[in-house]
Amino acid sequence: MASRLHTGIVGGTRTKRLFLALLIIAIFWIVFIPRQAQILLQNLGKPIASLLTIPIQGLANLDRGVRDLWNHYLALQGVHEQNIVLQGEIDQLRGALNQLREQALAVERLSTLLKFQRRLEPQTIAARVIGRNTSNWYQALILDKGEADGLARDMGVMTPAGVVGKIIKTHSSSSIVLLLTNRNIAIASLVQRTRDEGIVQGMDRGRIRIKYLPPLSSVQPNDQIVTSGLTGGFPRGLLIGHINHVTEHDGALFQSADLVPAVDFRKLEEVLIIVSPQPATPSNDDAPTLSPLATSPPTP
Repeated sequence: MASRLHTGIVGGTRTKRLFLALLIIAIFWIVFIPRQAQILLQNLGKPIASLLTIPIQGLANLDRGVRDLWNHYLALQGVHEQNIVLQGEIDQLRGALNQLREQALAVERLSTLLKFQRRLEPQTIAARVIGRNTSNWYQALILDKGEADGLARDMGVMTPAGVVGKIIKTHSSSSIVLLLTNRNIAIASLVQRTRDEGIVQGMDRGRIRIKYLPPLSSVQPNDQIVTSGLTGGFPRGLLIGHINHVTEHDGALFQSADLVPAVDFRKLEEVLIIVSPQPATPSNDDAPTLSPLATSPPTP
């Protein structure tokens, strides 16, 4: 037992001495050989520093990217707000431009209507369409002129293109015009080429037809139909339309023909009311471009 105790003491002493020797060598190395120690530490630190540099640089780049993205977002927010303001101004300018364009078109139409009105011998009054009903049952327009302006029932209504219809009711400051396409309208008419007379009357679905033509008449498609002036409301020679299809029946006393109206009733905005239906003979100077007395057939 004494030998075992002696061996443990000796072993412990040796270990302490070895540790003390290594510590003295390390201190001697650091104190007396600083340059070699620094080189060793540098060599050991370089790979560690390289490994640590990668995540540090990644974090720096991420931080820089986040800051750039945020600055870009703020800049885009400012641009977006400016775009909203500019878009609003553009919409306002477009609205103003459309209003000016409509005013220019209205002035152009009224100027053409006024020139045509001055060339006509019949006395006419210009009126603006303020309402319409173009259903199959009651094709009518509402005008902004009435009894206070000298309008009365059965006065004819026209445009530079041709016949529109007749006034059927008047109020103090407005009137109702029954269109030519209504069944209740009948206008004495004339085939301009053959001089055959007939009656133009409205039909279903906005169509018009000339009836009671002589059975031996040589009427054909594209013949123009004008007012004959034999009944009130319209002077002689106003264009109504042109023949589209001639209907013949064996043994019938008369012929009839479907017509294409000269006026597009869906686009009427201003009209002329014929106050005194005298012969429609325009003056020689400055002949109208769209003459209601045109003799050449329109293109089908």
